[in-house]
Amino acid sequence: MSAPSSLISTAGGDWLRPFHVERTGVRGVIARLGPAWRTIAAHGAGAPQVLNWLGQCQTAAALFAGDIKMRGSVSVQLRAPSTVGTLFGECTDAGTVRAIARTVPGATLPARLDAVGGDALLAITIERPGGLRYQGLVPLEGERLEQAFEGYFERSEQLPTAIRLAATDTVCAGMLLQQVPDEGGHGDRAPSADFERLGFLFRTVTDEELLTLAPETVLRRLFVEDDVRLQPGRRLAFACSCSRERVERVLLSLGEPEARAALDAAGAMAVRCEFCGQGYAFDRSMLDRLFHPPAAAPGADRRSDGPAGA
Repeated sequence: MSAPSSLISTAGGDWLRPFHVERTGVRGVIARLGPAWRTIAAHGAGAPQVLNWLGQCQTAAALFAGDIKMRGSVSVQLRAPSTVGTLFGECTDAGTVRAIARTVPGATLPARLDAVGGDALLAITIERPGGLRYQGLVPLEGERLEQAFEGYFERSEQLPTAIRLAATDTVCAGMLLQQVPDEGGHGDRAPSADFERLGFLFRTVTDEELLTLAPETVLRRLFVEDDVRLQPGRRLAFACSCSRERVERVLLSLGEPEARAALDAAGAMAVRCEFCGQGYAFDRSMLDRLFHPPAAAPGADRRSDGPAGA
């Protein structure tokens, strides 16, 4: 196995590493989240089954972001209103990750994914700079999330793809194997002999190997007879995009009556970010200024110092 020197350390950290298998037309990504995942899990994800599925959603978002090499973000959302609620994981091109679980109080969680209910849906969303947005919807077919994702690539991308995901309360990891698209586009492609052979070996990877071993070791064990090129990696880290300005925009979208109704008896309220726990305090005077900003003086320069919302 050949591998250039890594730009990051993969020992106990948060990372993803692309790779390709020489002379096969097959590529892949392997990723693991440790400290970042523990930060996410500490905010509370509910039952162990919910935490497991949320970790898999977060890992899948990282794998997809590492695979498509684009500016913007990739998010994975599992929605099952009658049983699970909503699970959301996101990874940006800068390597920042965040995830959240909004669960259904008192709901009985099934052991298998394909039993979460007929209203269940899996969404993969790509958001690019400038507001461009693409979303693919995936029916929940199969016992595991990885089977649903593989079905998405088969139907929507026409790319033979294999995915493995694993998660505990302290670490989550995954690996993606994919046939390289045809020149000029994806096209409808059947699995090649090389992909079928490598895919068979890929299926033998265990959760323990994904969660504990260095990427070089995992790939060497799986594809011992192939020349696997492990590419320089990307460091991942938990980060939240919340800010007071964003909270203010949400309050404005709710409208003044609803925003004022949220004030307590003392005329104050606290808005807490569900992703990171950051709190933002508001009182009556702040809402006055938000909904009724002072009028600009006559003849004042109305030019902005920066883009709207900056």
